[in-house]
Amino acid sequence: MSELTLTMLRLAFLAALWLMVLSIVAVLRRDLFGTRVTRRTAPAAAGVPASPGAPGRPRREPDSPQLPRFLVVTEGSLRGTQITLGQAPILIGRAPECTLVVEDDYASGRHARLSLQQGVWMVEDLGSTNGTFLANNRVGTPVPVPLGAPVRIGRTVIELRR
Repeated sequence: MSELTLTMLRLAFLAALWLMVLSIVAVLRRDLFGTRVTRRTAPAAAGVPASPGAPGRPRREPDSPQLPRFLVVTEGSLRGTQITLGQAPILIGRAPECTLVVEDDYASGRHARLSLQQGVWMVEDLGSTNGTFLANNRVGTPVPVPLGAPVRIGRTVIELRR
């Protein structure tokens, strides 16, 4: 093997090592400082006008007496925040694209989802590290959320209310 080839292989190996070190530093930095959360002036509302239901399937109105109309934050940094529920699912997490952006070190970027399925609001954990809890029970698969039952996401607690 020529001296030039050997030198080129050494430089390529050195560059690969530096790329690995820099990627490790970037992952550690992201782990320590978390994702960047942009502050919003007012909480986002999920009150999107209801779209017509699928043909042949009766649609339940969100203002019917059986269904909750509001999502209320009862504990955490957003305590007192109220979101009007519609037909659209509510995404909860630290990412800016979430409906409810929680500023909580124990919440994931896309932590949990509340969705209306067949007339019942369901909570689903989206593979978060610290888990989602419904009345002190860890949520794995989508489970129904009764009115007033606490849903804990990190240090934030939310409830469905009329």
